[in-house]
Parts: sequence; C-alpha cells; structure tokens
Amino acid sequence: MPTSGTLQQVLAQTDLTLRMAPAELAKEIARLNEAEDAATENSLLLAMALAQTRQPVDTARALGLVQRVLGNQAAAAQALHPLARLLEARLLQQRRLEDQLERQAQQLRDAQRRNEQLNERLEAVRAIERSLTTRPPVPAAPASAPASSPQRSAP
Repeated sequence: MPTSGTLQQVLAQTDLTLRMAPAELAKEIARLNEAEDAATENSLLLAMALAQTRQPVDTARALGLVQRVLGNQAAAAQALHPLARLLEARLLQQRRLEDQLERQAQQLRDAQRRNEQLNERLEAVRAIERSLTTRPPVPAAPASAPASSPQRSAP
C-alpha cells in the first residue's frame, strides 16, 4: 500500500507537470508512456500530463487511465482512489467543455458560411442594380402634341 509519501510524490510531480512548457510536457508524456504499466501512480501522472495538452483525444485517453486506476482494487491503487476520483471529475468536466467548444465552433463555421452566401447574394443584387443604372435610358414613346389632346371645357 502506498504511503502518504507516495501520494505526496504524485502530487509534487503533478504540480511540476502543471507548470511545464509544451515541449517539456511532450517529453514528460513520452517518458511516462514508457513507464505507464510500471506503477499505478504512473497512470495518474500520465493522465494528468495528457490532460494538460487540452486535446480531446488526450483527454479521452487520460480519462481511460484514471478509470483504470479506479477499477484496480489492489491496495496500492485504492490509496490513490480519492485523487483519481478528483481527476476523473475534472476530466469529465473538461470533456464536456471540449464538446461544447466543438459544437460552438461548428455553429460559428455554419454562421460564417451563411454570412458568405448572403454577401454573395447581396453582391449579385448590387451588380444587377449597377447594370440597371448604367444602361442608357430607353426612349419613351413620342408624346402627342398638346393641341391634339382633348381638352375639357370649363363650366
């Protein structure tokens, strides 16, 4: 069973992971990938590192790792279950936000596409309007002479 020292090590390593630059984070993920099955705490560390990439595929993988730790009933894993539950809740929320962001991005793309279509239609209407105003005036039918028009006599 891990001691409180193991839990503190996991928390300390997680704290370092949170402050890593993207290049360092990528190296840390690669390192933890190699040691993933070595210990239960490595799965949590890898999950935390993956969560920092803010990529939906990494979030899903991190959630899977955390759920695997939660499903592990070994004494070593059970000591990490409270931290794993906390991380699971955070990852589920992150996934919901990523899904919401993707839906909003799709709505934005759709709105932009509709806007472009409307702008094209507007430009077509303007082109028609310009073509109508640049044509020479159509000669009107010759007007009849005023003398030949019937006039009313005043009462």
